[in-house]
Amino acid sequence: MDDDAIPAAPFDLDDPALYLNRELSWLDFNERVLAEATDPRNRLLERVKFVAITASNLDEFFAKRVGWLKRALQSDPRTTTVDGLTVGAQLKLVVERSHGQRRAMDAAWAALQPLLAEHGIQIVAFTDLDPAAKGRLTDYFKSAIFPVLTPLVVDPAHPFPFISSGSLSLALNVRHAATGVDRFARVKIPQNRPRFLDAGERRFVLIEDVIASHIGMLFPGMEITESQVLQVLRSAEIGTPGEEASDLLEVIESELRRRRLNEAVGLAVSGRLAASRLELMIEELDLAADDVYVTAGMLGLSDLMQIGTLPIAELVEPPFVPAIPSTFQRVGDPAELFAAIRERDILVHHPYESFDATVARFIDEAATDPSVLAIKQTLYRTSNDSPILSSLIDAAGRGKQVAVLVELTARFDEAQNIEWARRLETAGVHVAYGQPSLKVHSKICLVVREEPGGVTMYAHIGTGNYNSRTARVYTDFGLFTADPAICADLVQVFNHLTGFSDHIETRELLVAPSNLRYRLEEHIRREIAAARAGQPARVILKVNAVEDRDFCRLLYEASQAGVKVDLICRGICRIRPGIPGLSENIRVVSVIGRFLEHSRVYAFENGGARELYIGSADIMKRNLDERIEVLTPVRRPELRQQVEALLDVYLTDARQAWRLLDSAWSRDDSATEPGNQQRLLAQAPFS
Repeated sequence: MDDDAIPAAPFDLDDPALYLNRELSWLDFNERVLAEATDPRNRLLERVKFVAITASNLDEFFAKRVGWLKRALQSDPRTTTVDGLTVGAQLKLVVERSHGQRRAMDAAWAALQPLLAEHGIQIVAFTDLDPAAKGRLTDYFKSAIFPVLTPLVVDPAHPFPFISSGSLSLALNVRHAATGVDRFARVKIPQNRPRFLDAGERRFVLIEDVIASHIGMLFPGMEITESQVLQVLRSAEIGTPGEEASDLLEVIESELRRRRLNEAVGLAVSGRLAASRLELMIEELDLAADDVYVTAGMLGLSDLMQIGTLPIAELVEPPFVPAIPSTFQRVGDPAELFAAIRERDILVHHPYESFDATVARFIDEAATDPSVLAIKQTLYRTSNDSPILSSLIDAAGRGKQVAVLVELTARFDEAQNIEWARRLETAGVHVAYGQPSLKVHSKICLVVREEPGGVTMYAHIGTGNYNSRTARVYTDFGLFTADPAICADLVQVFNHLTGFSDHIETRELLVAPSNLRYRLEEHIRREIAAARAGQPARVILKVNAVEDRDFCRLLYEASQAGVKVDLICRGICRIRPGIPGLSENIRVVSVIGRFLEHSRVYAFENGGARELYIGSADIMKRNLDERIEVLTPVRRPELRQQVEALLDVYLTDARQAWRLLDSAWSRDDSATEPGNQQRLLAQAPFS
């Protein structure tokens, strides 16, 4: 080293410049999703699906986060976040980036249409159809669409109509033929009809095109001089009930009814809307000009999932049947299943291994087994045809003690969860809603069974929801165990959720908000101490988001101490890896593919006696401090090694893995070998 060289100043880990912005990082993630739509290595209809997924993601993000930013701006415009940006600066950047992302989606869809046409799949205008096809769609319009349409005009006797969030509308200028008087009118596009109407021979017509082509039936004798499609997005924020809420179910129902009236956060218009009409829309919706997105293309691109799921085998990924783990294949009656779990822990990996044949079966066997005394379970999100809920209702009908913690505030699933809560209560299930101030996000189930040797408990602890549908497309782990210490900890968790206490005491489980944060910090500080002592030190975290500022700071400290830190992070990541002297020992990978990466894994070198946890928590302040989360250790060596091998598959993926360097994401677009998800499909089952 040159004696005259000036050593670099140490990094101030409190410097906001070291932390990436939460909102912009999420938009980076959605751009990675959109990249799948433009990637020629993907099959054609899969690319269409990714346009739909990107659009759906962006609409949800806009409703959640832009709504939050606007409220924060009204509350205190001087507020800054971890990265140092003011709320106003973030809002401006987010809206600009979101509009840019919408333009990129429009371009992606425009590029896909001629490729679809090469396979005979066309989106055509109603006016371009042959007479026979026009006649069929006209008949369908008259019988199935026209009766549900409601024309709404704006005049002194009719106020500006309420436009619900996400729905599409035709905005019309209606002129009285005799007087020449113009009126603004709106016709809502029905959401209970297909967006793409089948015109035969793989040709489709947008429903709004068919409605516009027959609009005279709604305004007889009038002249329609303008017609555009528009979409309003409203804030998805609902008020958080305080401790004074005496009936949480009633409070959430009330908030849901009010959500549809939430303030508008964005307006999208397809076509040229006259300046006077646009001003009217902006004024009535209380928006700024920057909140408006104008395009010549199609709105509501999330509806492209209807095209992406067309049953054309050569244009989609080959179907797969989830494998059934050998243990679940061998066992017959409930006694054999519980004996197998009692003998050794079992780990399952969805969707590669069947959710219905493992998790759903476990709960169903518990419901029908005469020896089972009680079932306790948390439910955050579930499908409306859930076999698990049916099993819980059956168990209650058989006289078992069944207690279910239903999280009523699971965003966008509140109404369905309320419905299931009422059905469970009607069936005699003990339903609780947790604490008003803490979401119950943990994925846990406890079965209590009478056996010759005494009462024995069995548990399932997972990383994903008890939802049969999403289990087919989300990657998640689940652990079945009869470990007495883990099950005893779960008893404490459930007693806290259904009873009255201010703390959860556990020995084996890491539980938020009680001990999760500091126990994870202890594990990382142990690795820091090992690295400083010259010993091997490594941390591997597979999560959906790395957002918590204090945790990011600790990971920077670990990197500076020499700990090898691998982050497999699907979405938001505040860390800036690869900066010499700060984060050169941190590697960040984001895997985007056929399945949504959802599993959470925490692995630590621990001086060669490696420790590994799975569970429901991401590295976000809300998960560490503001929710009920549970991580369980994976003790059985074979299972731990199995998960470690899977993590290595993710980290070495050249096809599906994006890598973050400082603040820029990149991927090898020339890689042709199978990605990690394809490789894992070929390896299933694992146990």
